Amino acid sequence: MANSKYEYVKQYELDDTLLPGCWIVIRIDGKGFTKFSDLHGFEKPNDKRALDLMDECACEVMNEFHDVRLAYGESDEYSFVLGRSTDMYGRRASKLVSLLVSCFTANYVARWPTHLPDTPLRATPMFDGRAVCYPLDAHLRDYLAWRQADTHINNQYNTCFWALVKSGKSPAEAQAALRGTQTAFKNELLFREFGINYAHLPEQFKKGSVVVRRKALVEAKKREDGTPVMRERAVPTVLHVDLIRDDFWNENPHLLAP
Repeated sequence: MANSKYEYVKQYELDDTLLPGCWIVIRIDGKGFTKFSDLHGFEKPNDKRALDLMDECACEVMNEFHDVRLAYGESDEYSFVLGRSTDMYGRRASKLVSLLVSCFTANYVARWPTHLPDTPLRATPMFDGRAVCYPLDAHLRDYLAWRQADTHINNQYNTCFWALVKSGKSPAEAQAALRGTQTAFKNELLFREFGINYAHLPEQFKKGSVVVRRKALVEAKKREDGTPVMRERAVPTVLHVDLIRDDFWNENPHLLAP
């Protein structure tokens, strides 16, 4: 770009380069999704259609941005992990956040009809985003463990809350019945009052979604006779597994490797 007398305005742009040598987590979170989910009649406490839509959007983000090592999602949020050595867009926070958020949101709108074909999109889905640096592998694991623990706590509470509401209690009465209760009480309440064994609920609801790349055969092109040519590629794959214990990390050491 040619120099001009107006170029001085560039000095007002702040440097938002993220710290080198750190893991970068971009967390995307839905704006006003309680109202959004009510407007679109999402099933309570979990709507698998909406969760599957979030998972597919995360996969598309990973298809677009190969520096994303893994992602973790629950409810209306998703966290994307970029490696310590990534130089994607110069590690500029504004670039990373805006591009991942816009990619995720665009796919959410585009893929809505596939997952909720009988529900017209009546409002604009919006997501905010933030970038956080974690200097140690232990910090990154603790962050993901925090989000997964949050998934379990919220899901157990919401499962109890909506069971009580659907049985006839008001939201205020349901909140009062659960105030200050512990895990064991909630599990007993679900089983005794509603015949729900919390341990048997879908892992997607209890653990959230982990997206990693796994090798799979995919169609690369077609031959002249129309038969497909298959090629092995690493494709984003959704898992519902425990991130808190060591098993997952021992089975996937490449995720934390330099």
